[in-house]
This record gives sequence, structure tokens and C-alpha cells, in this order.
Amino acid sequence: MSTPALPTVLQPRAVERLVTGVATQDGAGVKLTRVLTHELQRRLDPFLMLDAFGSDEADDYIAGFPNHPHRGFETVTYMIAGRMRHRDSAGHEGLLENGGVQWMTAGRGLIHSELPEQEEGRMEGFQLWLNLPAKDKMVAAWYRDIPTQAVPEWQGEGVTARVIAGRTQGVTGAIEREHTEPLYLDLHLAPGAAFSQPLDPVFNAFAYPYRGRVVLGAEPREVAAGRMALLANTAGSDGITLHNPGPEEARVLLIAGRPLGEPIAQYGPFVMNTQEEIFQAVADFRAGKMG
Repeated sequence: MSTPALPTVLQPRAVERLVTGVATQDGAGVKLTRVLTHELQRRLDPFLMLDAFGSDEADDYIAGFPNHPHRGFETVTYMIAGRMRHRDSAGHEGLLENGGVQWMTAGRGLIHSELPEQEEGRMEGFQLWLNLPAKDKMVAAWYRDIPTQAVPEWQGEGVTARVIAGRTQGVTGAIEREHTEPLYLDLHLAPGAAFSQPLDPVFNAFAYPYRGRVVLGAEPREVAAGRMALLANTAGSDGITLHNPGPEEARVLLIAGRPLGEPIAQYGPFVMNTQEEIFQAVADFRAGKMG
């Protein structure tokens, strides 16, 4: 941990628009909010989906996500509260707990399940889908559990940044990826605290407060918990600035990545580049080739 001065962002990005997530269900009836929907995939390339789940009612999550397949992308599950067990057809198994991260590369395909290991209490977290470049869509499946104590952190004046992926303020995150270069920060800001993140203007970026509220952008705009701020790719911009104007702690996910600029073909849990590849994924699944 370190406490250097924050880098100066001279031309911060503006908030292009605010997005309200869609309430839905997935798995065996888990209630969640789909924050990044199918309609935003090309605008927020390389990110395909962001789900936020959180409930104190066991009936909202207890059935979990029984066996289902994936091919062609990566899933990043970040648990804020609760316990979820992962098992997959490649032989990986792990327990995701408070503050921990599960990073899975589906690659050429696997079948996995994510089931709660609790019968009461709060279950809360996020799942992000990150696309793979065409050349890597058929790589071998890969999996890593990152317990909360292994997630690097940076601390500044009134700010803690949990660095799940990418780099900030000289701290390298738990995961790095060559082609998409994802940045995934969980920022905790005390009342009045501010944070700046330099960022290449070609990167697509968004912020999602899940506690409190933050003010973002070149023309400051307040964003309340549960709304996603899509950040403009303004020529000449050099980063992102935000601060907490409220009397309570604010917590916000800041996510950015280098777009792949490749075609996206999706059918449910399969994300490839062409419809022919989707047909093949379905055929392989039905033939038992994903485990």
C-alpha cells in the first residue's frame, strides 16, 4: 500500500449518459439487475454484460446457477457479501466469499455451476463478462480464485482502491490481460474524497456506484447508487475524475478496457464472431464436447 499524490487529470471525460439497469432473473431464478445489457455491447466493447445481485431474502438467490455452458469469453465474479461455490467440467472448484474474485476463461467451452453455500443472510455481488479476441476464443478453459486478502489495494486520502484488474497509482491488479487491458477498480470514497484515473481516450469506460453517490466528469454530473454512468470517449481527454459529495461513504465500480473492434455474435452463453461459430458451439454442447 502507498499514499502518493493522485496523478493530475487535466481533461476529464464527460458523462455521455446515465443508464438504469433492467430487473430480471437468471440461473434457477436468481433475482438481479442487468446493468450492462445486450444493446450496450458494441458501445462498451470489450465488455458484454454486467449483472448486479443483492438481497437479504434467501428466496431471491438460494437456487443459484446450476450447470450451464459458456464459450468464447471470460467471466469475472466479485462477491461483496455471501458464499458461492464454483464447480466446472474442467475440474476447477472454489469458494467465493466476501471481497473475493473468481476469474474464469471459458475459452473453447466448459460447463459450470455457481451455487450458494448459505441458507440465509445477505448475498451481494457482481458478474462482468469480458470478451476474448477472435484468436483466443478457443483457448483452453482457465480459472482462478482470488481471495479478498489477495486483491491488491491502494490507499490515498479518504480513498481505498481495490485493484481487481489493470493498474492504478502504481499498484498492479490481481489480473492483467494483453489485448483488452481491462481496468476494474472498486473505489471506496469517504465523504469529500476525490479520485483521478488517467486513461487512454480510446478505452471504453463506465462507472457504477453501488453505495452512496459520486460526481463525475468534465461537466460535473451526480450519479446515485444503482445508475451506470457511461463515459464519453472525448478526443484529448486524459482520464476520469470523481468525488463523493455526500455525508456517507460512496462505493463505485470503475471499469474500462481497450475495445477489440471485432464482430460480436451471441446466443445465450456463447459469444463468438460469426453465426457459423455459434451454430458450432451449440452443436458441440449438444454433443457433450464441453464436458
